[in-house]
Amino acid sequence: MKIAFYDTKDYDKVWFEKLLPEYGYEVLFLESRLNEKTAVLAKGCKAVCLFVNDELNKETADKLFNIGVEVVLMRCAGYDKVDLKACKKKLTVMRVPSYSPTAVAEYTLAMALSANRKMHRAYARTRDFNFKINGLMGTTLKGRTVGIIGTGKIGKEAARVFWGIGMKVIGYDMYPDEKSGIEYVSLDELFEKSDVVSLHCPLTEESKYMINKDTIRKMKDDAILVNTSRGGLIDTTALIDALEKHKFRGVALDVYEEEEDYFFEDKSDEIIKSDELVKLLSFPNVLVTGHQAFFTEESLQAIAEITLNNLKAYENGNKVYNAVECK
Repeated sequence: MKIAFYDTKDYDKVWFEKLLPEYGYEVLFLESRLNEKTAVLAKGCKAVCLFVNDELNKETADKLFNIGVEVVLMRCAGYDKVDLKACKKKLTVMRVPSYSPTAVAEYTLAMALSANRKMHRAYARTRDFNFKINGLMGTTLKGRTVGIIGTGKIGKEAARVFWGIGMKVIGYDMYPDEKSGIEYVSLDELFEKSDVVSLHCPLTEESKYMINKDTIRKMKDDAILVNTSRGGLIDTTALIDALEKHKFRGVALDVYEEEEDYFFEDKSDEIIKSDELVKLLSFPNVLVTGHQAFFTEESLQAIAEITLNNLKAYENGNKVYNAVECK
């Protein structure tokens, strides 16, 4: 079986190339992202392998199906850019639901600490040999409250690391895990009580813009907001408006709702056309990174192994536990 591997970066190849001989698959590595125009590049392939910013709408799904593609392998957990309705009865969609919850949880803690203690600003200063600490004061997080929205595998790991620094953990989830040790509260109570709000839920029609002008108003003025999940969970316009009014001690974003135009690419020699992204980066209490919370050696190995095992299960006619229901 041949796989068209879209949006390829050098680090993507490392573990896939190591494991491919064991599975016997041929891979066509493509730098292009999947869209209506690039779908034709998968001709002769039975499967396509996609990442978070590949676009699989109805037109693209139809084109893939018409050239003989059967399987869509998401080498990530999210699939919000996949039109599942369009894939029904045409394409089998599989994902990697959990490749390294610990990696994301550890990065979440790092972002919360950095936003609190303004490490990004301190680093920029000391690079210019400015060692003043004025304006860099943080607060002690031990004994304070972190509210975790979404308590799946990553959310529970985030709870564990925040417990590790002595914080009280409260959580909200549509399907609470009462055995997790997390104290579940309503969403309104979480916003009102949390010193740190950390997002760990998928992007769906229901969760889109769950952080908006109304929910921001319910948060503490000196709260820290961390998002290592999906950019579309936050209404960027509302967030910028709140920041201009001096809301939040700090905001740490590893994702951004229009990130597909910028993240994972070098745009340092280009003029950034997104006014909102430029504005976000101008706030001294905002830390933005380029969707790297998952990015560890262990995660990349797990992504490759699970992705190839998904395809092997499909090929052998076995039950595919990581299939996404197309409805």
